[in-house]
Parts: sequence; structure tokens; C-alpha cells
Amino acid sequence: MADNKIIAVVGATGAQGGGLCRAILGDKGGGYSVRALTRNASTDKAKDLKKLGAEVVTADIDDVESLKRAFHGAHGAFCVTFFWEHFSPEKEVAQAKNMAVAAKQAGVKHAIWSTLEDTRKWVPLHDNRMPTLNGKYKVPHFDGKGEADRVFADHGVPTTCLLTSFYWENLIYFGMGPKRGEDGNLYITFPMGGKKLPGIAADDIGKCAYAIFRRGNEFIGKTVGIAGDHLTGRQMAAALTKALKQEVRYNDVSPDAYRRLGFPGAEDLGNMFQFKRDFEKDFCGARSLDFSRGLNPTMQTFEIWLAANRDRIPLEKESRQASAK
Repeated sequence: MADNKIIAVVGATGAQGGGLCRAILGDKGGGYSVRALTRNASTDKAKDLKKLGAEVVTADIDDVESLKRAFHGAHGAFCVTFFWEHFSPEKEVAQAKNMAVAAKQAGVKHAIWSTLEDTRKWVPLHDNRMPTLNGKYKVPHFDGKGEADRVFADHGVPTTCLLTSFYWENLIYFGMGPKRGEDGNLYITFPMGGKKLPGIAADDIGKCAYAIFRRGNEFIGKTVGIAGDHLTGRQMAAALTKALKQEVRYNDVSPDAYRRLGFPGAEDLGNMFQFKRDFEKDFCGARSLDFSRGLNPTMQTFEIWLAANRDRIPLEKESRQASAK
């Protein structure tokens, strides 16, 4: 154990970081150990990681000094931000800089930066196909991460940029699961037309990241993308129908209609789906299914993920209108 290479995992109690921790801890004798970074080591998730064998340390990505301490002696660092906590691309860039500075000073041999495309390379701010948000972004939760890619290179950190995909867990936790319409039917709503949406199980992101660390220098200086499936809205609805044993229909709305749904982040997500729809070839092409399964042979398809998680997807039993009839 003393000779194991330490991987410092930012966001260890979150979706991606937690998946990486479990992947490493589940590989007994793999030659790697986990240093789980969390702002609060007293949470149940942090305690669970400690029980599994992780070294749990307190660190905050807004505090570069805490990161320097947490990265000290680590071979690798998994770096991730969580936009939906603060809705600030500027804060994500600052947090990425903190992680890059700390990784450089600690002598980290390999960092993985969990990122997304800077959509302004495809849709400049003057392009009116989609609205500009906050004065300087098209898809804020993408653009900030994409802009931060250069931070790691600028600081000379050996880095792999990892492009992730839509978490299928969004159907459980993020309110994107089937909703019952006024007609009593279940619908999933995406402004994707007939285009394909790359998706992935959060745990599989962790398994892919672990595989990248294990492959040594092969992916340093490169950007790689991962997905478990590329599916249209209708294909997702058909898979949900089969898994849930009740019909789920695909509600294809316009990006403008999605942006007007009114929940926090609706404009950002409306632009995100429009970007994925309008640039399907580029977006799916950056997330090869063959490459992804080469990294992680146990990569789940949507159908396999649904078989294990269908009971966790919240469903309304019936609409108010249906119950009033």
C-alpha cells in the first residue's frame, strides 16, 4: 500500500469524483490509492469513502492553499467543478486556476480536468441563432470549463482534458425524468429534434478516468471524450417505456420553448441542448462509443443503466386533471 500511487480526487463525494474513488478502491492490488478531497469530512458520503479505504482530507477549491496541501505527494489529480452550486463561469475558471497552481506546485505527474466544449468556438457571441447569456456566454456551464482548459496548459501541468456527457442520473436527481402531462401520459422533454444525445452513467465517468490514469502518459496533452450511448429522444423514450413498463413519449420542443420553462438554468440548458442538436456531428464525434468502451469495457448502455436504476426514477402516479376525472 505504501508504494501505491496516490490519486487526489476533487469532488470525491460528488458524481464524477465519487465514481473515480469507487473505481480505484474497487481495484484491490491495482497500484493506486485514493485521497478523497471534500469540504466536509463529516458527511455520510465522506465517511463511507473512508470505510472503503480512502484517505479523506478537507480541501476547498476556492482555497488554493488547502489544495496545495491536499495535492502534496499525489501522483495524479482529478479536477472538477460544480457549476450548479453557484451558476458562475468566472468562478469555475478561478477554481480551475487554483487547481492548476496547486497541481504544479505539488509536482502532480498527471491531472485529469473534467471539461466541456467552449461553445463560442461554434456559435460566436454575435451569432443570433441562440441568445447570449450574462453578456459573454452562449452555454455558461460549458463555456467556462472550455475556457479553463488553457489554464492547466499555461501552468505546465501534464493534463488530460476529459469531455463528459449528459448524466443519465439527471433523470433521477435533476428533474429531467418523465413528467405526466395533462393528458395523463408520461413525457420526457428535450429540444433535440431527431438528433442524438450522448449520455453516460456517472460511475462510468470514474471508471474511464481511472483507466486514463492507468494508461500513464498516453493521454497527457490530449482531449478525449466519453459516452455510453448516443440516443435520440424517441430512442430514450422507447427504452424508458420498456424499463418502466408504461408508455413514455418524447416531447420535442423548440429551444426557445425550453428556455422559457422558467426554472433556474433553463436558458443555459436550452442553449446547451440547441448546441448539441445543431452540432450533433461534432459533439457525438468527440465522444466515440468505441473509444469509450476501449477505456472501460464494462461501460453501461442506457438500457443496462435503466435495468439497474429504473426504480430510482421518480414518477407521478397521475396528473391532477386525471385524478379529477
